[in-house]
Amino acid sequence: MDAAHDSPLRGRVAVITGAARGIGSALAQQLSGAGMRVALLGREAQTLHQAASALPGPTLCIEADVTDQDALDHAAEQVARQLGDASVVVANAGVAAGGPFRQMDADLWRRVIDVNLIGAANTARAFLPQLALTRGYFLQIASTAAFGSAPMMSAYCASKAGAESFALALRGEVEPDGVAVGIAYVHWTGTDMISGLEDHPVLRALRGHQPWFARRVHSPDQVAEWITAGVHRRALHIYAPPWLRWCQPLRPLFPAVVARVARRELRRSTSEELAGDVGVMGPGGRADWDAYGSDAGRSRPLR
Repeated sequence: MDAAHDSPLRGRVAVITGAARGIGSALAQQLSGAGMRVALLGREAQTLHQAASALPGPTLCIEADVTDQDALDHAAEQVARQLGDASVVVANAGVAAGGPFRQMDADLWRRVIDVNLIGAANTARAFLPQLALTRGYFLQIASTAAFGSAPMMSAYCASKAGAESFALALRGEVEPDGVAVGIAYVHWTGTDMISGLEDHPVLRALRGHQPWFARRVHSPDQVAEWITAGVHRRALHIYAPPWLRWCQPLRPLFPAVVARVARRELRRSTSEELAGDVGVMGPGGRADWDAYGSDAGRSRPLR
């Protein structure tokens, strides 16, 4: 029997931001396979349509910047009109930039916060009215970066910690409306974002000092499968991989451990070497930064 036929998600509408590639694209595949109608939101129109073309069910592609509230409000209207009111909304859009805080372009640092944190709030604001009607599920994609902040990744870690805190606060507010809010904690995932991992000495050292099972890089498809299982349960917490749940009680220890490893690695690197690692991480992040620069009339591409 077709698994999608028996799925409680069948016939419902899912909205995924950052759906052009990586976890977002893989999650769209999983939810569409479960029988959902899927709206893919993102900055890269061509890549969005390529991702949607592989899905088995009805889709809608909307090019939108999650930092633009008007664009998201318009996207919500399109989703309701063409697919129906959303029952699942996944705030997945995210970018990362690495490098010393003092040497990073201030606009780039702010952009990471805007996309990862403000973008999540904008997504919730646009789609909560629909979720209230469907008694739906809002899922915030977070990261183990919220567990222990890594030097050279200040914007990303701050944004993911903020996104986690935002989702926890939102959960209590919307529960009376029948809306559930989940948080997905994602560890090393083989997306374009970490394709240059070896170029960042602190991240390389942090991963190298983790136990063997924690160093494993999981595919976006595997992570999407874990997340989809959580969406079926309307889970408050989703761990990808599942063993991360056992790290929650140890979180008070992580900042000290991360600081110790990072301090040792930073002492081994010169200022020139560290400054050379400043920049956007991954093609998706570069596409967002280039589009942002174009929108604002900038011409300062970072590698």
